[in-house]
Amino acid sequence: MALPTTSIVESGLGDRAQQLYARLREAVETEGNIGKFIVLDVESGDYEIDDQGIESSRRLQARHPGAPLYALRIGYKTAVSFCGGLERANA
Repeated sequence: MALPTTSIVESGLGDRAQQLYARLREAVETEGNIGKFIVLDVESGDYEIDDQGIESSRRLQARHPGAPLYALRIGYKTAVSFCGGLERANA
């Protein structure tokens, strides 16, 4: 039996995560956090920050089992780059 799937685009997860991050931006974009990962639980608004993102994800999943999580790199347009440098976001 196949499991139902919904893409991130169809679910609006990315849009909701970006809206949540916009509300949190001033609080999280501190000098010490630039370049770190923020992992967001878009349903509860809860979030965690760390250097790699995996520990943040684990802590959020422990608090909110099954929650849809979305990761961003603080202060940058993209979270990762496969063939070049990361471009800073405009503050």
